[in-house]
Amino acid sequence: MILRIFGHDFHYECENLCRVWFPNEKINIVYGSDGEDEKTVVTKCSPAGEGNLIEVEAVIDGASRSACAEVAASPDELRDKSELKTAQLIFDLLSEITGYIPPWGVLTGVRPSKLMLRLIDQMGADGAKDYFMRDLLVSEEKTSLAQTVAAAEEKIVALSKDNSFSLYVSIPFCPTRCSYCSFVSHSIANANARKLLPEYLEKLAEEIAITGEIANELGLRLESVYFGGGTPGVLEAPQMDRLLGAIEKSFDLSTVREYTVEVGRPDTVTPEKLRILRLHNVGRISINPQTFNQKTLELIGRNHSVEQAIKAYQLAKAYGFDAINMDLIAGLPDETYADFCSSIDTAVSLAPENITVHTLALKRSSELNASGAGVAGGNEAKKMLEYASERLYGAGYAPYYMYRQSKCVGNLENVGWHKNSTECLYNVFMMEECHTVLAVGAGGVTKLCEPGTNNVERIFNYKYPYEYISGFDKITERKNGIKSFYLSY
Repeated sequence: MILRIFGHDFHYECENLCRVWFPNEKINIVYGSDGEDEKTVVTKCSPAGEGNLIEVEAVIDGASRSACAEVAASPDELRDKSELKTAQLIFDLLSEITGYIPPWGVLTGVRPSKLMLRLIDQMGADGAKDYFMRDLLVSEEKTSLAQTVAAAEEKIVALSKDNSFSLYVSIPFCPTRCSYCSFVSHSIANANARKLLPEYLEKLAEEIAITGEIANELGLRLESVYFGGGTPGVLEAPQMDRLLGAIEKSFDLSTVREYTVEVGRPDTVTPEKLRILRLHNVGRISINPQTFNQKTLELIGRNHSVEQAIKAYQLAKAYGFDAINMDLIAGLPDETYADFCSSIDTAVSLAPENITVHTLALKRSSELNASGAGVAGGNEAKKMLEYASERLYGAGYAPYYMYRQSKCVGNLENVGWHKNSTECLYNVFMMEECHTVLAVGAGGVTKLCEPGTNNVERIFNYKYPYEYISGFDKITERKNGIKSFYLSY
């Protein structure tokens, strides 16, 4: 696909918007008339009167549409308004040609609820709703979702104090690699990965100790702990025991509001691991079936069965966790609308405290993307999410956090649902960047948030476990950036 740019510099937003309709296309940005493609979008911005003339033409597989509009604004606002008008024209033309009207309008950002919160603060709830629907072309349903989530997140953000932080622990290992996955994660079935794991855990415990010392020295208050991956459930019970013990030894847990371990794959759940988690006061876990369709599980490379997923949940329920989450994905390869609805119905019948509904993201480095397997289109995925919303609301769940990923089918969203005030605080703390997240482990990204500002600085750990081990001295050196950040304001 070719995206032609004439007279402006807002190619980034134009590219992201074109990707909503064509997530698998390579988009070539061309500043001029070079090259040809069956899919071409031309955008022009030129001075006109007291503003700009915006012209957009879309030629998609022989179908051609064009539109233009004048933008008048003060010099300070002209660029932003010209960018918005260009996005609106692209939206109109591609919606008409393809027959798919993205419910999030021209919004391509990761955190629509964060934008909603900011707009409510600036112009009130009615003004924010009007701006979403009139200017950003967001549907009434998604606007309402953004407002509902924003209200839920606002209450959780208010719990955070100036010296608050959360701890993220990365376990980048899995039983096998799912076909849709693009995360840095090693299959534990691989002999090299199994060999790396013990040394990785030794270094991880050492980084935990160093990070805890820094947090204590700075007088930071730990609000939440979250184990993610990968699949933390790949750890054996004694390994979990030692790692959880290292956290207890290194951090003051007396202020912790929640402790979450994303166990992950149902086939990693055992009574011994659940017992260890409860002994260390872990209150929340996630067991993620992704689908309750056996054929799909096999297609995406997950070794567990539907029956295993149900039994793992029932076993975990018997251990008395405060909340259990189950993840499902809309738009998986070869799954029909009926298949997805059946998965939602099964999850609702089990009644976990949290259900998170993701939309499939077609990540470039995933096997699924490389294979070109057939996945749901935007209209089909939209129907799936509409069913999930209706069914979950009807079963007493409410949405409390939301985010989006690039290349999500239909530019749709991921939403966390809860019942009975069991929201996962870490998800909101992390997504809304309302306080610092100190990350340990390979692929971990520490986010340092300055209170009362939008200033966020990041410290990156090496992505791969072998890099993390060999470059550990460099990682510990980077930790000094935490002190520098807090001592600079």
